[in-house]
This record gives sequence, C-alpha cells and structure tokens, in this order.
Amino acid sequence: MTAYPLIIMLGTWEIVAIVAVIVLLFGGKKIPELMKGVGKGVKSFKEGMNEVEKEIKEPTDSDNAEKQ
Repeated sequence: MTAYPLIIMLGTWEIVAIVAVIVLLFGGKKIPELMKGVGKGVKSFKEGMNEVEKEIKEPTDSDNAEKQ
C-alpha cells in the first residue's frame, strides 16, 4: 500500500458528505471558530517543528565547550 495523502483518495461525493456531516454536527456558526482553532494548532505544530530543526542543525553550547 502506498502512502498517499487522504485527500487524494477521496472523491467529490465523499468530500461533500464529510462537509455536510461537519455542518450538521457543529452548525454553520461554529465552523469559523473551529477552523480558527485548527489553524492555531497547525501554526503551533509548525513552530515546534521549526524549533526542533533549529536545535538539531545548530551545535549546542556543551558541544562547543568540549571542542575547546
């Protein structure tokens, strides 16, 4: 099995059905609030990943002290 993103495997009617269920569950007024929360979560996740990459790429202070 290949690792395709879920959105590629979904057809038009499946996406329409998912959106309809979301609207029914949360209501039209709650969806912008829900999407705002999702956006904040994604932003926080990306910032965390960038911080981890930065820590991996930059040598730590203890590494510099050992070399001297």
